[in-house]
Amino acid sequence: MSQFWLINNNHNGQTTMTLLRKPFRGAGKGALKAAGVALASGFLITGCFDGSSSSSDSDSAVNEQLFPADGKFEATIRRTTNGIPHIKADNLASAAFGHGYAQAQDNVCLLAEAIVKARSERAKYFGPGNNSINIINDFSYKAQDILSGAKAEFSQLSEESRAMVEGFTAGYNRYVSETDPGALPAECRDQPWVKEIEPTDLLAHYRIVGQFASGAQFATGVVFAAVPPNGENVDPVVAQSTTNTGESTIDTLQVAEAARQNARRIDNFADMGLASNAWGIGSELTENGKGALLANPHFPYTGHRRLYQAQLTVPGYLNVNGAGLIGTAIPLINFNENLAWSHTVTTSRRFTWYELELKPGDPLTYIKDGVEKPITSKTFQIEVNMGGPEPVVLERTFWFSEYGPMLAANEANEAFPAWGGTGLVNGEPAAYTYRDANANTSGLLDTWLGMSRANNLEEFKDVFRQCGTTLWTNSTYTDDQGNAYYIDSSSVPNLSEAALAVLNLKRTVDSGFNDLFEAGVTLLDGSKSRDDWVEGECAGLVPFEDKPQLERTDWVQNSNSSHWSTNPDEFLTGFSPLFGLENAPINPRTRLGIKMLRNPTDPGLDPNTPPPAGHDGKFSAQDLIATIWNNRAWYAEQFLPELRERCDLISDPVNVPQGLLPSDPEVLSPGSQDVTAGCDALDGWNGTYDLTSTGAHLFRAFIDIYNRSFPDDLDTEFDPEDPVNTPADPSAIGRGTVDDAMLQSLAAAMVLLEDAGIRLDSQLSEVQYYQPSGGIPPGGDRTSAEALSGRIPWHGGDGNVEGAFNAIGVVDSNFAEDTRIPRVNTPEYVGVTDPPEEAEFRFAGGLSANDTEGWLIARGTSWHFGLEFTDEGPQAYGLTSYSQSSDADSDFFMGQSMRYSQKDARKLFFTEDEIEQNLLSNGVTTIRN
Repeated sequence: MSQFWLINNNHNGQTTMTLLRKPFRGAGKGALKAAGVALASGFLITGCFDGSSSSSDSDSAVNEQLFPADGKFEATIRRTTNGIPHIKADNLASAAFGHGYAQAQDNVCLLAEAIVKARSERAKYFGPGNNSINIINDFSYKAQDILSGAKAEFSQLSEESRAMVEGFTAGYNRYVSETDPGALPAECRDQPWVKEIEPTDLLAHYRIVGQFASGAQFATGVVFAAVPPNGENVDPVVAQSTTNTGESTIDTLQVAEAARQNARRIDNFADMGLASNAWGIGSELTENGKGALLANPHFPYTGHRRLYQAQLTVPGYLNVNGAGLIGTAIPLINFNENLAWSHTVTTSRRFTWYELELKPGDPLTYIKDGVEKPITSKTFQIEVNMGGPEPVVLERTFWFSEYGPMLAANEANEAFPAWGGTGLVNGEPAAYTYRDANANTSGLLDTWLGMSRANNLEEFKDVFRQCGTTLWTNSTYTDDQGNAYYIDSSSVPNLSEAALAVLNLKRTVDSGFNDLFEAGVTLLDGSKSRDDWVEGECAGLVPFEDKPQLERTDWVQNSNSSHWSTNPDEFLTGFSPLFGLENAPINPRTRLGIKMLRNPTDPGLDPNTPPPAGHDGKFSAQDLIATIWNNRAWYAEQFLPELRERCDLISDPVNVPQGLLPSDPEVLSPGSQDVTAGCDALDGWNGTYDLTSTGAHLFRAFIDIYNRSFPDDLDTEFDPEDPVNTPADPSAIGRGTVDDAMLQSLAAAMVLLEDAGIRLDSQLSEVQYYQPSGGIPPGGDRTSAEALSGRIPWHGGDGNVEGAFNAIGVVDSNFAEDTRIPRVNTPEYVGVTDPPEEAEFRFAGGLSANDTEGWLIARGTSWHFGLEFTDEGPQAYGLTSYSQSSDADSDFFMGQSMRYSQKDARKLFFTEDEIEQNLLSNGVTTIRN
């Protein structure tokens, strides 16, 4: 059995998950009480939501900028090119009402599935799931207070947040109530889980969004698998390893084992699978001395992290155009009349683990500052659809410290072998728990509303001075005054100087501790209050004045490296290590971005590629969208000329050592390979990842194998004074011979592509594509998911593998991200270690092992635009690459995807004249509740 402490004791087969014979609706309060379940009271809205203000003071005056005086919402939705909704209303709640309605029109299945998840009801509607993942998720989200916390914090919302949450909920409900269930998209057609929701359901969804970079990582097994050892202070647990429900069987031991396996697979708690580029251009580098912005989030094309564009206008109060994650009541990456910003995922830490010193002989008591403290427990129930007339009810107990849920650290320990068998902090058997910086998201909407209503840089900064947080992102900003500004605006635990000093010391002297830190875990000593967060003005988070930030008039940028290299002309140093590494190597997208900013008239390897800032060296909106689409890649510009020179030196077949290829000796066995055809293909490549580029995919396979197999081959080491140009220079050892590391990597890449049935000189358009898929509801046969369009050729490269600025990538999953909605997946070439289930890696950026499939792109450049401020206001051009709607029957399902493929940017309409002149036929709808 998994435990949350590090001592050796037998896995005796016990499970703390109990199967109850009666479903919830037959149990009643008395039965729940008899089962020993304590029901915590929380704020609950009862009955149908009617859209009126829920203020407890019925005599207070209504703020008519926020709520309608008569309690009746009304909004006008005007759709322009490609279905973009421009929502206008007299108050904030009504604008959110229109926004909720429009989002439901375009993405109702995704919204409904997100609410099922937030309510811990996936198993109830979709069954146990593959390897019982729905059961594990549902219980874990209950332990993390997702829905119960939303109910508790709802009454604490500001009036502004309440207006947005209540309005959006009412708009979603309006669409659901008026739409025939049989007319919904195939993924949720006639499904009982598509129904009206409460504002607290939406707020619960925000709590999951807030924890994408923290607690959500623990919801797949690390929390579920945490149970105490047997001991005199541990109550016996009732367990039924196999119970016949009359229709099917739930093996609770298998559920627990699945949770443990999931916990073992996590080897990096810092990787969210998200990325982005953002540039803030100041007055020195624009034609008119005003600011400009490049916004380029790299997000999933499926699921809850799709971005949705809309404009919200409340005359005299708010006018903002941008895109937010599905379900957010206000756009998140935005511009208004005076300023604009984008977000990039930060390197900061959003949670801390605590090692608890256990009382000898009592594993449910820990010692802090010499005082005994209890490890407490809560028992939760979920319903599971096993195919019968009534759901099965499971019950499970979870354990908690003062910081939060306990963790199965001994399972995660298997991913970090240097950890050993005892605690890293005290060297003794210990229990593990965590505190989450984004556990409470009651201020989420307030932050973005404040940013959207700001008129200048100081007002924008005021949002963060007042402890606003963008959860897990940086913010990169520009305005009509020519300011460029960067801030790590994420939620970062505020540790004392003493705690940070001890943390840095342990990282220096203990390699196992440092390995854990570099994998995203900040492990603190729970036996000393010294390591508690400093509550201060921002409730335990780092305040504004201690956050990394930089204001300039030339440029600032971020491409997911740390704050340190925002602009190498002015390094940012001396900040908490929880914000990220300083004086350390930066990623290839960051290196390429800075290179383009420093050399704005340099086109790179191909003289036909448009320079980043055109020939005048001054950035415009159209220059910036063209920069995203120039499809340059760092490693091509660094290594391609050298590789071509080595090709000219070789005539003999090159050795292909063991380990350079996937572990399939029957097909991809090592040997020797003539590289002439590969060299010829690369000789004809222009160095970019355009659709017409030939050989780009070969370089992808080459550079992936080279960087993975020969990580120490570069002669010039990293220099913190020159992070853009170092490390560099492949070793000259064996240069041009059969044992040349670069040529060996090229040979292996050729073997890989030939086995995949892909020509070495194919155009990128032939092997890389986007193709939405689905058509099956959650719980259905995922093998029946089908393509919903033809293949759309897709430009761009892998940001991690080849260092492409326009970063895209594949997703190895049978489900739309964050959901249980089936999608078409393509298997990848992978390399494995022993045992295979604990470590595997993809080859060539996720090349499909299916013959001739190539790369099915499912994440990357999404909502993206270039913007400049002019005397006529903001001018912007961009797209949402996967289009506005996830409904295959929608008119707005594929339009922008085709435009992305053709590099056909759309003007982002902002003014009333632009909106009116570009209305779609029958594109105006006024809705009321």
